[in-house]
Amino acid sequence: MAMRSSCSTSRRNRRASRSPRRALLSSSAPVIALILARVRRGSIIQLLAIGLVAAAIATAVALLVPWLPVSAGKESTRIHFVFWFTTAICIGVFAVVAAVLTYSVWKFRVKPDDDSDGPPTHGHTTLEIVWTAVPAVLVTAISIVSAIVLAENGNAGSNPLVVKVTGQQFAWTFTYANGKSYGSLTIPKGRHTKLEITSKDVIHSFWVPQLSQKQDAVPGQVNSLVITPTRTGTFPVICTELCGLGHALMRSHVDILPVAKFDTWLKGGGKSPAGAPGLAVFLQNGCGGCHTLKAAGAAGKVGPDLDNLKEAAAQANRGPLTAFIHESIVDPPAYLAPGYADLMPHNFGTQIPPDKLNQLVAYLAGQAR
Repeated sequence: MAMRSSCSTSRRNRRASRSPRRALLSSSAPVIALILARVRRGSIIQLLAIGLVAAAIATAVALLVPWLPVSAGKESTRIHFVFWFTTAICIGVFAVVAAVLTYSVWKFRVKPDDDSDGPPTHGHTTLEIVWTAVPAVLVTAISIVSAIVLAENGNAGSNPLVVKVTGQQFAWTFTYANGKSYGSLTIPKGRHTKLEITSKDVIHSFWVPQLSQKQDAVPGQVNSLVITPTRTGTFPVICTELCGLGHALMRSHVDILPVAKFDTWLKGGGKSPAGAPGLAVFLQNGCGGCHTLKAAGAAGKVGPDLDNLKEAAAQANRGPLTAFIHESIVDPPAYLAPGYADLMPHNFGTQIPPDKLNQLVAYLAGQAR
């Protein structure tokens, strides 16, 4: 009898301990019902209105600010589509979140003198499933679209124009199938062009904003980039990987020509810049990226001013002007101008053919003051 009485008492105590929680939940039920009723009564229209205003503001910011340059290639157009597809999804998500947050702050804010706790709630399982599933679907959609665009942009077709792109501090060199190299890129409109990109020294990164693609130039590795121009024009080529003191000046340009003009340009071996042959060598090897030379339109500040070569040669006292220029190109550490570090590539002596090197030396000597 004593054991039965003890068990009975224990069960009553457990039931008594549960009763406050049940009472609390039962007392909070009317509050939750009241909140839901308030949400239902006309609040859907208010939520929609707030969401539409938020979406309109976000859309205006997206459309009125020129976030992207005008596309100049098929691949760029596809990339822009992914950008706007993702932006549209983000605007939708932003509108929903902004509407709910604004409505909640507006309708359910606590009075300044109310320090009581809110009613305990378990949550809403269906709502939690929805706000987990919907983002998963949206992210999956973005992934699928991105994968399709990535695959399409890597397709160079059966007969692309192949150009070898070489980066070095601080210039780009573009070599065509005929073996000729230039300091700027020239390609035809409407034809697939496959760029085979590498580097001679450090990591660079090839970027043309209007073509919307970037590719790293890595020493000892060839990375491909396919572009299919859709409009003619001249656009900048920019290095987007910090590569040294002259990084900001590592610029070139791409000329997109109609097919007939490009064929004429290519058959003619490419147009050399007007003027002395040495000017073409100067431009093709990116000397203007580091040096100032007014006759070549160069304004680089990394290396010595080439307009003052006669004065520099006199200070160096290393023989005739042409010998000083030749030595400075093929063996830069032999003499460093005061205030300048040994940053010039040491491979120009083997990279530039002897006849071209002589043209460059003669040109620089002729422009020296």
